[in-house]
Amino acid sequence: MSTIFDRPLPEDAGDTTEAEAEDRLVIAAAPHIKSRETTTTIMWTVIASMVPIVAASAYFFGISALLVVVAATMGCIAVEKAFGKPGALRDGSAVITGILLGLCLPPAFPLWMAALGGAFGIAIGKTLFGGLGQNPFNPALLGRAFLQGSMPTAITSFTAPGGHFWTIHRSTLAWPFMQVPKVDAITSATPLGLMKFDHAGTPLLNLMLGSTGGSLGETAGLVILACGLFLIWKGYVNWRIPAAMLGAAALFAALAHGAVPARYPGALFTVFSGGIMLGAFYMATDPVTAPVTNPGRWIFGAGIGALVVLIRFWGGLPEGVMYAILLGNCMVPFINRATQPRVFGTAARGRRQEVAP
Repeated sequence: MSTIFDRPLPEDAGDTTEAEAEDRLVIAAAPHIKSRETTTTIMWTVIASMVPIVAASAYFFGISALLVVVAATMGCIAVEKAFGKPGALRDGSAVITGILLGLCLPPAFPLWMAALGGAFGIAIGKTLFGGLGQNPFNPALLGRAFLQGSMPTAITSFTAPGGHFWTIHRSTLAWPFMQVPKVDAITSATPLGLMKFDHAGTPLLNLMLGSTGGSLGETAGLVILACGLFLIWKGYVNWRIPAAMLGAAALFAALAHGAVPARYPGALFTVFSGGIMLGAFYMATDPVTAPVTNPGRWIFGAGIGALVVLIRFWGGLPEGVMYAILLGNCMVPFINRATQPRVFGTAARGRRQEVAP
C-alpha cells in the first residue's frame, strides 16, 4: 500500500492518488482551513462598495469631483508600481487608498496636489513600513494630513454643490508650484464651519442627502451608511468599531447639546456631518491599523468618537476625524496588549500560578 510519511493511507481513500493525498496532508502553519475570500477579493469588493459614494459626490459637485478622485488614485498607483512589491497593485490596496484620499478632499482641489497626497500616503504611510499589513497608520489619512499641513488654503476652500456637471473649476487644473489656486466657483462654508464659528445649524435632511458644502466624502450620509452596512453584512468590516465610534460621538454630543443647546449640535447632526460616517466605516475599520480583539475594538472606536467631539467642540478646527483616527492608530499596540485574552491553561494576569509540591 502506498504510504506518505511512513503512514498508511486511510481505508476509505478509494481511488485517491498519492499526489492528491499529499496535497491534503501538507504540514503548514495555521490557519489550516482556507477561505475562498482572499485579500484581493475583499479589497476589490470594498472598492466596488465605494462606487455609490463617488457617484454621489459627482452628482453634487460635477466632473471635478471625479477628476480629484482619479488624480489621488493615480498618485497612489504610481508609487505602488515604482516602489511596491511585485504584483502589489493586484490586491487593490493602493486603489482603496487613492479613492479614500480623494473623498477627503474638496471638489475643486488642484489635481497635482491630490496626486502628490496619494504618492505621499503610499510612500511614507505604507511602502516605508514594508507594504501591505505592516503600516501602523491609515495611508489615506496620512496623505491628507500631509496636504493639510503643506496646502492648508487649498484644502479648506470648498465649493457649493450644484452647477453644470461638465464644469471644470480653474483651480482644479492649476499648474504645480506655478500659481496660487483660486476657486472660481461660489465658495461654501461647511456645516461644521457654520456651526462652530456662526452657531448656525444645517437641516438634517441636507446632511443625509448630501446637498451641502464640504469634502467629497462629507456628502450623502445615507449613501455612506448603506455602503458601510453592506460591508458589515459581507463580514469585511467588524461592526463594533463603527458602532462604538458613532455611538460615543452621538452620546457626548447629546450631553454637550443638553447642557448648552445654543452652542453645541445634537447627536444626529454630529454623526451625519463632516467625515465621521466615512471614517467610521472605511478608515477606522482598516484591519491593519485597528485592534484585533473585540474589547479592543470597542475601546478603539469609542476613543475615536470621543476625540472627534472633543476636537469639534473645543478644538481650533471644525473637524477632527482625521486626527482622531491617526491618534487612535498610535494606541492600537497598547490596546492589543491590554485586551489580549488569557492563554488557556495559564494564570490570570496579576496572579501567581501555584505549583503543587
